[in-house]
Amino acid sequence: MAAEKFYRDLAAQGKKVRVGMEASGQARWFERLLAEMNFELWNSDAAEIHRKRERKQKADRQDAQHILRLLLKDDFPQIWVPNCENRDLRQLLWHRHRMVQARIRIMNQLQAVALNEGLRSKKRLWREHGREQLEWFRLAPWARRRRQDLLELLDRLNPTIAELSQAIEQEVEKCPAAQRLMTHPGVGPLTALAFVLIIERADRFQCGKQIASYLGLVPLEDSSGNRRRLAHITKQGNSLLRFLLVEAAQVTVRSLPEWRSKYFYPAMRRGRKIARRDGAKNWRFAFTG
Repeated sequence: MAAEKFYRDLAAQGKKVRVGMEASGQARWFERLLAEMNFELWNSDAAEIHRKRERKQKADRQDAQHILRLLLKDDFPQIWVPNCENRDLRQLLWHRHRMVQARIRIMNQLQAVALNEGLRSKKRLWREHGREQLEWFRLAPWARRRRQDLLELLDRLNPTIAELSQAIEQEVEKCPAAQRLMTHPGVGPLTALAFVLIIERADRFQCGKQIASYLGLVPLEDSSGNRRRLAHITKQGNSLLRFLLVEAAQVTVRSLPEWRSKYFYPAMRRGRKIARRDGAKNWRFAFTG
């Protein structure tokens, strides 16, 4: 590749290089290349770079010149980037999360098959007797094929998810910070490890509100003068950790009476979704307090 040849030539000449670029999810190969040649790489938020642009025209060459000017003026808005080990462990969390989502979709389809045949077993469908009833139904050829394929997929996913869950528990055993987080009710190994990996250092933030904003748990605001209008949460940031915090809040509400009373009042006043969001924000305060 032309880019690889260009930077390898600079390394052969003994040049010291600092590269500034907008953060991207498709640049791991480039980061590994620069790390191999001991070149310095600065990542930045694309929105911050755009905010500092004066001209309204946008082109790749102009973007590169704009980033160069920011580097030369020492005004480049550098952001924190996790290391390679952190990123790889995040892949473990995402992989298990996606496998669980796939299993839920398969189980919902099998529940629909059972309901169409008059069997309403809910969670009992996944026990031995419920499985026997599901397999006993006489279905049309393609419906029978669908049931068979879904059951086979389910049987393959269950041991995979169990293996990934065990790997997460092993990683938590190596992480004292994640073990401390698990002392909070509603927090399991997945949520604890995800919080440690994604937040990593709490001193990067000045207060808990900044962490909430980082995770997209703060509401959109459109205020002017004496009028203050708050909308739904921004949903900016890591969607996996935001999902897990909401799940942790729901588990806590079901298991602890003191948290249940805190949930039902905002749920009746503003709705369950907003109450769950507020519960997730309270968890953020508990983690950082």
